[in-house]
Amino acid sequence: MKLIEYDDWLKPYEHQIKSRSEQFRLKIDEIETEFGSLYDFASTHKFLGLHKENNRLIFREWAPNAKEIYIVGEFSNWKADRQYRLHRIEQRGVWEIILPVNTLKHGNLYKLWMVWNEGAGWRIPAHVTRTMQDENTKLFCAQVWDSENFEWEDKDFKPIADMPLIYETHIGMAQEEEKVGTFNEFTKKILPRVKKAGYNVLQLMAVQEHPYYGSFGYHVSNFFAVSSRFGTPEDLKKLINEAHKLGIAVIMDIVHSHSVKNEEEGLSRFDGQYDLYFYSGDKGFHPAWDSRCFDYQKNEVIAFLLSNCRYWIEEFHFDGFRFDGITSMLYLDHGLERDFTSYSDYFNENIDNDAVTYISLANKLIHTIKPDAITVAEDMSGFPGIGIAPENDGLGFNFRLSMGVPDFWIKIIKEKEDEKWSVGHLFHELTQHRPEEKIVAYAESHDQALVGDKTIIFRLADKEMYDYMSKEKQNLIIDRALSLHKMIRLLTATTAYSGYLNFMGNEFGHPEWIDFPREGNDWSYKFARRQWSLLDNNNLKFEWLGDFDCKMIKTIKKYKLLTHSDIRLCLANETDQILAFERDGLLMIFNFSPTNSYFDYGIPIIAGKFKTILNSDSPEFGGYDRIDDSIVHFSQPLPHNKNNHQIKIYIPARTALILERMVVRGVYEN
Repeated sequence: MKLIEYDDWLKPYEHQIKSRSEQFRLKIDEIETEFGSLYDFASTHKFLGLHKENNRLIFREWAPNAKEIYIVGEFSNWKADRQYRLHRIEQRGVWEIILPVNTLKHGNLYKLWMVWNEGAGWRIPAHVTRTMQDENTKLFCAQVWDSENFEWEDKDFKPIADMPLIYETHIGMAQEEEKVGTFNEFTKKILPRVKKAGYNVLQLMAVQEHPYYGSFGYHVSNFFAVSSRFGTPEDLKKLINEAHKLGIAVIMDIVHSHSVKNEEEGLSRFDGQYDLYFYSGDKGFHPAWDSRCFDYQKNEVIAFLLSNCRYWIEEFHFDGFRFDGITSMLYLDHGLERDFTSYSDYFNENIDNDAVTYISLANKLIHTIKPDAITVAEDMSGFPGIGIAPENDGLGFNFRLSMGVPDFWIKIIKEKEDEKWSVGHLFHELTQHRPEEKIVAYAESHDQALVGDKTIIFRLADKEMYDYMSKEKQNLIIDRALSLHKMIRLLTATTAYSGYLNFMGNEFGHPEWIDFPREGNDWSYKFARRQWSLLDNNNLKFEWLGDFDCKMIKTIKKYKLLTHSDIRLCLANETDQILAFERDGLLMIFNFSPTNSYFDYGIPIIAGKFKTILNSDSPEFGGYDRIDDSIVHFSQPLPHNKNNHQIKIYIPARTALILERMVVRGVYEN
């Protein structure tokens, strides 16, 4: 078994691994026998919903518990008129109506009036691709969207799937103005910034329609609809098309772990029964997120979700997905209040094997449609096999988010004085990962920027940021914050195994938290935006952090640093707080001491000569300019062991360096 070949500690659980793999294979066989292929199975959006066929409109909906369904709009005076009543067809609870082509035109609003034994209610079609929210009532309607075909210009684009440098973004809060930003504004104003910063993957949050803006897009109501807050489907296509022309892949935060519990806008109690799309009873409600949990055992549900994956890739040319809430899907208790300290935590009655099968099917489908697709799992449990193909007993993700790293940095900053930071502990925590998986590391994401938490820069600088970020003002607290901000992000990025992520604005130390408009802040947009003017102001220190991040990302890209898995620890001196490691010809050196600078400090290395290519102490990054970057460092034999070499180097306090070995990369001098 491939998974056990990677990790023989899994040998005692061979039976459980085989069992879940067999469940996946049986489901594939079942799907291929009944539908021909997994791809054909993932096509509910082609059959259900509103479609124009042979100069007529056909609308279909899956609602087995319904007794009557009406399509309602201006054409019926918003009443349930019998001439617009759907009839049930012999396809497992599917209803259908055929209408004259001019009944519903582009831009028209409509809804469903659903009747069941115990009552009735307004509903929005499950496969709706466009919704609009009423400004007064805040309720949503389905909207007919029949625009012209979009002209794509990205035929030859391929994502860089082996080393994603991800820029995590939220369209609505990406602008500086106190409002909801749009796709078009993002394309014009923000996309060039992402390109300039050097990131090669754009991760879009909150794309799927969601009733409450402040949910960050994680309480989805309409899974096939682009959130109308940000613009039209064509506006999103234009953004993705332009990103591809700039060489930037675009992945989407996709939410298949749960759904909003709203009934009129969402899928909950869609046809009168609570368990149509969701698990029955308490299992169908998420206790922490106040939302509904999908029933991954039902073929109709997994076909709906798989079709959703196919739709976003084919219709919008997304290059993959960051799957939200994987931990919640994998465990029946959603992983709440669990530490996952034993292998037995992954193989017991708490595992939702149907969810495991769905996730495996989703990854297989995505990579069948687009072999170069990027799929990232948001899992904090370390579930074995996440990063290995389903055919080899895994779940099939390309990457797993290294969710423990931000928590680790927060704990270090909060609980330990600078003098007590253990460099060996830092190195261990940042380099550990399961042998079969690639990870996307990050020091902080949107989670750490939300109200109730703090970004790294705010933890380090706090209120001093408001008075001492002018380049003309000196402040020791700010100096410390800037130095450690650069070092923490550089260490996280250079030890990452395959990928790195940054949330927009964090790269330049954005000073404010994120707080969406709500009653508690008088519905203000003041904190639901990004203040790019701080970065653009040459008189402010934010520019230094932004320039350093840009140089860091471009250095990683130039040397393809994260594609090389072998990291060789050279030195971890706890007393001096010096950490040094080499990775494919680049030597990373960190001095975390807050007070001690070291002259002629010996770093043990394989013989060679080195030049400095990145220096956090450089004045262009707000440093003290204590290092001469033009010096070439020649190795010399150790005094008592001529077979081993070292370079001697000046390392100022709170400084990080990257040195390049000055030979053909991968070939060392003798």
